[in-house]
This record gives sequence, structure tokens and C-alpha cells, in this order.
Amino acid sequence: MKKAHSIYTVLLSGLILFSCSPEPKGIYADLESHEMGKVVGEIDLVPGKYGEDFDSLPPGILVTHLPYMIEEVEKNGSMEATIQGEIKEVCTNKGCWFTMELPNGESMRVTFKDYGFFVPTNSQGFPIILKGVATMTETDVDTQRHYAEDQGRSKEEIEMITEPKREITFEATGVIIKGKEA
Repeated sequence: MKKAHSIYTVLLSGLILFSCSPEPKGIYADLESHEMGKVVGEIDLVPGKYGEDFDSLPPGILVTHLPYMIEEVEKNGSMEATIQGEIKEVCTNKGCWFTMELPNGESMRVTFKDYGFFVPTNSQGFPIILKGVATMTETDVDTQRHYAEDQGRSKEEIEMITEPKREITFEATGVIIKGKEA
């Protein structure tokens, strides 16, 4: 019994040691030190892979047509998909979200899983492939106003937001920004 108790003590000590060790510094380690309101994500070369690595067309996975995605989300509330489109607007603070046009004339806001990565703040107009989950969401007034501030909207425009908005949003696990065609 003492031997079993000793093994459990050693295992528990090891678990505590590893769980308390500092997180490894990755490419996003310095994001907390950036001031809000400054452009922190503008880069010279926008095309590239961001977030979870995936091929542009993974074997056996097709890009979902946006009208089908809209239909499925409206019917079922959510859908896991790989989609493509074009970046319309980007959060000017740090690239922590962007919008893309849907075929029904509405914009869809794209955020990133666990706030784990961002896209360049100067990526408007670039074609993109996204992997993640589309969800029917009700966005409250405060959140809509926050997004409007991120877009640099005027105080008057922000104050005009007075009702929640039912919309499709997309939480991406990975994105591939393609180069603009000449």
C-alpha cells in the first residue's frame, strides 16, 4: 500500500510541476504587450496560412458553397465547413476579426477560435479559404457597438445601433489568404 501511495505522490508531483511550468513562447507571445487602438497587424506580404494548418483543398474535403452553408445554418443552427470568399473589412486594431460578403447580400463576421490567431489588418480584398464552424448568432448591442468602434465608425453611427442582430457568424480554426489576381 505504501508503494502505491508513493507512486501516486510522484505522479501527482510531476503533474503539478508540468502544469505550473511557464507556457512556451510562440509567435503570438507578445500580443498582450501591444496597445489597443494601434495597428499591430499590418504586414508587407499578406498571403499565407494563419491558425490551424490545413491544405487549401484537403483530400476528401470539398469547399462548401456559401448558399448551401447559409441554408444549413438557418435550418440546423450551425455547420462545420471549409468555405471561400473575399475579405471585406478587417478589425483595424489587431486583425482579430474580419467580414466577408454572403450571396444573400449580408456580411458574415469571422472570428478566430480561442482568439488564437489574427489576420493582417491590411488584408481587405484578398481571397480567402476558411475552415471552421458557421453558427446562427444573436449579436447584442454592446458587441455590435464594439465591432463598429474597431471599424473606426463615427460616434453617431455607433449610437444608431440600438437592437440585437440575428446573423450568421463563423469561427475559423485556420485560414489561407491567397494572393490577389492581377
